[in-house]
Amino acid sequence: MIGNRELFGVVLMRELLWRCAWKKVDWRKLLFLGVVMTIVGVLVPTYAFPHTVNMWFLSPPLAVSSYVSLNGSMQLREALTEARVQQFPPVSAASVLSPNTTVPSKNKRAKVSRTRNSVLKRRKKKSKENDESKVVLPPPRSPIPPRMQRFIWSLSPNDALIYAKREIEHAPVVIDDPYLSAHIFRNISVFKRSYELMETILKVYIYPDGDKPIFHQPHLYGIYASEGWFMKFMEASREFVSRDPEKAHLFYLPYSARQLEVAVYVPNSHNLRPLSIFMRDYANMIAAKYPYWNRTHGRDHFLVACHDWGPYALTMHEELTKNTMKALCNADVSEGIFTAGQDVSLPETTIRSPKRPLRNVGGGIRVSQRPILAFFAGNLHGRVRPTLLKYWHNKDDDMKIYGPLPIGISRKMTYVQHMKSSKYCICPMGYEVNSPRIVEAIYYECVPVIIADNFVLPFNEVLDWSAFSVVVAEKDIPKLKEILLAIPLRRYLTMLANLKTVQKHFLWNPRPLRYDLFHMILHSIWFSRLNHVQIPQS
Repeated sequence: MIGNRELFGVVLMRELLWRCAWKKVDWRKLLFLGVVMTIVGVLVPTYAFPHTVNMWFLSPPLAVSSYVSLNGSMQLREALTEARVQQFPPVSAASVLSPNTTVPSKNKRAKVSRTRNSVLKRRKKKSKENDESKVVLPPPRSPIPPRMQRFIWSLSPNDALIYAKREIEHAPVVIDDPYLSAHIFRNISVFKRSYELMETILKVYIYPDGDKPIFHQPHLYGIYASEGWFMKFMEASREFVSRDPEKAHLFYLPYSARQLEVAVYVPNSHNLRPLSIFMRDYANMIAAKYPYWNRTHGRDHFLVACHDWGPYALTMHEELTKNTMKALCNADVSEGIFTAGQDVSLPETTIRSPKRPLRNVGGGIRVSQRPILAFFAGNLHGRVRPTLLKYWHNKDDDMKIYGPLPIGISRKMTYVQHMKSSKYCICPMGYEVNSPRIVEAIYYECVPVIIADNFVLPFNEVLDWSAFSVVVAEKDIPKLKEILLAIPLRRYLTMLANLKTVQKHFLWNPRPLRYDLFHMILHSIWFSRLNHVQIPQS
């Protein structure tokens, strides 16, 4: 029996043929009929076949048991359709008919890879922005009057140093500086004037001699990274480097003590003599090739070494040991190599990611929420650390003193989280007097407690360490908790505020900024050079 829809279609077709054959065509009615037929042609398959033709023809056959009971008015066609949808999801014709069935998976993997790379890029950008947000930008340099600049250029290197020393002795008083805090400096007026004169006057000549990796190849990660970062920024500086040695005020010996150890030292030999011979021959070569060493016997030359063996690698050359300005992490005045007032104490910094040197800086929690009074974890080498553990390991709940941080504890709270959750961070010496924990404590906003007799603190000539740290003598380790609890809360809060202020002077920024760690090290070397300049009596 013909249904209503089929009959309606037949009638319309007869009407169209009759009008076209025997009468004049009415194009408006014809267009209307075409639209109606088009709509009917779209709606009829939609309601008659609820799913795409691809599914009906391309889906696997489905066996239906003869005893399946159908409820009420439910038709068999609808039951089959539902069963097909549940067992076999619709498959696109393009994917089935494609000759290469692996193409969709490749496209999918490529899309996932692009998405993952995009997420990683966003994370890296966000991490970089977070690191940069930790840095408070310093004010730009004040412009130098052209007349003053011409005057300074007209001076010989020695006369320029004499001029700078006289200017510093009559430095204008600094009352309130928006970037520098007077609370952390011994004399902020002297420091600021000296720093400004360094920016205006100082020129450094870098000897091009020496092969990589010992020379001109900075080591940028680990606990000895300070020497590498200084070398990197010094050699890249356009502001301070002079290609003309006749105009230089200082001469830089660009070697890495860490790279020297890797290249020359024989493992487990316990013999540092080859390192000393190497540095002796290098200094003799510089003295024979250039006139500048012999002119002052090395007094205007400097080197930067953070490795513990840095001082010991110089002992076979007397002038290298006694005369040069040595920026050393191992700043121990008791061994007769480091000379206070001439040499510079170099901060030892641990850099775990050279691409993100400011990672984890800052973020110390509020004082009221810090549950730990004092914290230390590390290897037990040297004379101080075993004594520290003897008196305080598992002796007091307020004193979290460990050897290497136990795995069970580190899973609950990492080393960095311990420091950020402690009021004081114990920084005992190891084999040598220096320790990277001092700068780590500054980074993580935990007041450092320094236990290392005979250690000259970094930038001690300009910074007042009593404003943001505690120094405890080795003999007072048994009274450590008593000493810390005797510090009033107001005094502690002041030290913590000063610690956050001094933090910017210990940062290795991806690009050097005024008053950061690179410039502070260079200023200490400059300041040491000025201290040994003799001003004529006239």
